[in-house]
Amino acid sequence: MFGRRNRLQGRTDEQLLLMREAGLLVGRTLELLAAEVRPGMTTLELDRLAEDFIRSNGGIPNFQLVPGYSHTLCTSVNDEVVHGIPGPRVLEVGDIVSVDCGAEVKGWNGDAAFTAVVGGREAGRPEDLALIDATEASLYAGIAAMQVGGRLFAVGDAVEASIEAAAERDGRVYGVIDEYVGHGIGTEMHMDPQIPNYAVRETGPKLVDGFTGAIEPMVTLGGADTKVLGDDWTVVTLDGTRAAHWEHSVAVREAGLWILTAVDGGKAALEAVGAAYAPLDATA
Repeated sequence: MFGRRNRLQGRTDEQLLLMREAGLLVGRTLELLAAEVRPGMTTLELDRLAEDFIRSNGGIPNFQLVPGYSHTLCTSVNDEVVHGIPGPRVLEVGDIVSVDCGAEVKGWNGDAAFTAVVGGREAGRPEDLALIDATEASLYAGIAAMQVGGRLFAVGDAVEASIEAAAERDGRVYGVIDEYVGHGIGTEMHMDPQIPNYAVRETGPKLVDGFTGAIEPMVTLGGADTKVLGDDWTVVTLDGTRAAHWEHSVAVREAGLWILTAVDGGKAALEAVGAAYAPLDATA
C-alpha cells in the first residue's frame, strides 16, 4: 500500500513551531466555545464566536477554504456524527454537541474537535457521558500509539482496543465509525495519508520524526452505519443513536509527542496515558 514514493515526510522544527501557532489558536477557540455553549443558543451563534476569535487573533477559518463550505465550525448534535452545518438550531439541555474547528496561521493548519453535554455534565444521560468519555479516552490511546519508527496504523488498533475495553467495562455497545478517518495535516488541513480510527490489516507507513497528523475517532451508542443528509454535508447515524467526536492535531518527535491543538500541548493527557511529552517550546 505504501512504497518508497509514499514515505511520510517530517516537518522541521521551524515548521512545527508555525503549526503550533495554528494549533494553539484552534485549541483556544475550542476552549472558548466549551465555556460558552449553553441551552438556548444556536449553533450559528457558536460559529460566529469562533470566526470572530480566529480572525481577531490573526488566523483564517480553514473550513471556509473547503469548496462549498462557508462556516468556521462543524456542529453536530445528538445523532449527527460529523460535518453538521451551523444554523438556527437551538441547543437544548441534555443535547450532546460535537464542535469541530480548524484555523490556518501563516500558511499552516490546525484541526481539533470535542464533544460536550449542553447544560454541563450534570445534565447528561449516563449513556451519553460514558460515550463521550470512552471516545475521548480512545483519542489519547490512538495518539499514544504514535512513535518514530512505529507504524501509522497502530493508531487505529489502539483506538479500537480502547473502545472495545470501554464497551466491556460500561456494559454497552459502541460503534466505531469507519467511513470517516483522520488525516495528515500541514500546509493544508486535509493531507495524505488517511489515518483509520479502527484496526485494519495493513500496518501503514513508518512514522518519521516531525510527522504531523490529525487523529479523530467518531463513536456511536449503537451501529457504525451512517448516511448523509440532503444538505450533502451532515452525517447522521443510520439507527438514530447518538455519536461523539474528538480530535487533535499531533506532532510525532524522536523524544515523544506534542499535541499541537491542546492548550497545554497535551502534557497532562499524555502523562496520564504514559506517553512522552516533547514540546519544542518549553512554554508550550
